[in-house]
Amino acid sequence: MTIKNITTNDLRKMNNKEGLILQGCGGEVKEWVDGINDILTENGILLDDTKFDNVSVFQNEGVTCILYPFDNVHLDVGKLSMWRLQSYTAFAGTWLSDYVDNKLGGFEVKQKPDCELIGQDGNIFNLMGIASHTLKQNGMADEAKEMCGRVTKSGSYCEALSIIGEYVNITDGGKQSDDIDEDYDERQMMNL
Repeated sequence: MTIKNITTNDLRKMNNKEGLILQGCGGEVKEWVDGINDILTENGILLDDTKFDNVSVFQNEGVTCILYPFDNVHLDVGKLSMWRLQSYTAFAGTWLSDYVDNKLGGFEVKQKPDCELIGQDGNIFNLMGIASHTLKQNGMADEAKEMCGRVTKSGSYCEALSIIGEYVNITDGGKQSDDIDEDYDERQMMNL
């Protein structure tokens, strides 16, 4: 079991993640995790012998909270939703996304950096390397690692390129004129 101490700022960076947050968890965190795993298993919510092995603990407004991320567990989400509502007075359970939106002002939105890929050698590993370098230069090393992992597992060139585009703005690095007529060439008309 891994218990990680995090901050509320870490929570705001967990875009596209979901989990259950229990509030007011005083005492030993391991006892909380074991107890919740037992309760959720007994209620048929945790399935296929999965359990929450990796949790995060944080403090907010003087209250100890535990995040049970939905990664690597098989859940009956419908039953979990009902359990969360029925046990709210005991555990003050809420979804990660609701907690961040309602208590922390929402998730941090990182701007995708511009990356000059148009006109580069189109080998996907070359493009991935350029995009990774751009992300790292912009303080996004974790995103670079995540992107590279997803690209190498992708099933096609188009899928890989689409994944890169989720992390960076693909540009050609050239300046475009605001005046369309200035860049117009009569030869282009012949191609219409």
